[in-house]
Amino acid sequence: MPEFERHKQILENLSTAVLMLNKDLGLEYANPASEMLLEASLRRLEQADVKDWFPASVLESANLREAFLSGHPYTLREAKLRTLAGHELTVDYSVNPLFIGRTKYLLIEIQPRDRLMRIEREEDLLTQHATARSLVRGLAHEIKNPLGGIRGAAQLLERELNEPLLHDYTRVIIEEADRLRNLVDRLLGPRKLPQMTSVNIHAIMERVCSLITAETEQGICIERDYDPSIPEFIGDREQLIQAFLNIVRNAMQALTVAGTENPCIQLRTRALRQITLGAEKHRLVCCVEVIDNGPGISEEILSRIFYPMVSGRADGSGLGLSIAQSIINQHQGLIECDTRPGETRFQIFIPLELNHESAR
Repeated sequence: MPEFERHKQILENLSTAVLMLNKDLGLEYANPASEMLLEASLRRLEQADVKDWFPASVLESANLREAFLSGHPYTLREAKLRTLAGHELTVDYSVNPLFIGRTKYLLIEIQPRDRLMRIEREEDLLTQHATARSLVRGLAHEIKNPLGGIRGAAQLLERELNEPLLHDYTRVIIEEADRLRNLVDRLLGPRKLPQMTSVNIHAIMERVCSLITAETEQGICIERDYDPSIPEFIGDREQLIQAFLNIVRNAMQALTVAGTENPCIQLRTRALRQITLGAEKHRLVCCVEVIDNGPGISEEILSRIFYPMVSGRADGSGLGLSIAQSIINQHQGLIECDTRPGETRFQIFIPLELNHESAR
């Protein structure tokens, strides 16, 4: 095999995107990985201006020209790149001046970072949530023990008191002890193991819709966008209803408190393939999106919304999203949130493999 053909075959089988620009920053070569990354064919890339897809457009063009003239390579980390389909990616890339014969080119290597960043973010989210849940469970058990003693002592005292008016005080002690015990039980989350059966995600979502519609008396528009191809999967129907109800109710309350004009909640389901959740890759995943047009979540609590007792509302308990995350975690899934003013999007991922065995 000629040397040139060997090198070309190596380049075209790399997973790293490799491009070569001429002195006018026109495209001379792009391997198949580049076409996949930029979502365009080689012919279309040749016709496009580098400013149409390379990050920071004018500024970056100046950097490329400077590298071409000076001969100095450079590398940028976590830069933003725009595909010709309009999608924005986070990438690391290196620019190296290159001579082929007497002709000078710029060789650009691009490594996508979105998938790695997502894996890191999900692993961090799962670790933080597990740590918080472990801390809360330990604290909850420590609280329950003296609560039982306080309640028992109040009951014994009530029996010894002959004055009926004094029973009001012991009754307050007993009722407050019961209230705190109920709060602790909610902090502990689901106390029984999931009852796994075959469930249909759309039947679960319709049940949630009926409950929310009854609560709001049809004051909030609920839009459905379901993917009928999603198969049934193994899960605990009641717990999943509780998880999705907590998320949709959270959106409903945000819309109500903010007094959003034309409040709307969108429920969207999709089947996604080859998705990595945490450190595990799954062949097929059910993705449920709950999208509202409310004011969004403030930056100061966004990273902590799945922690117990964290709420953006003065009257919120801060338990709904924490419990929802715990239930979805029990189904080997994950909840993510993305927000901006006018749109908050919760994405719930649940693996669809039988018995939730991870793809090998």
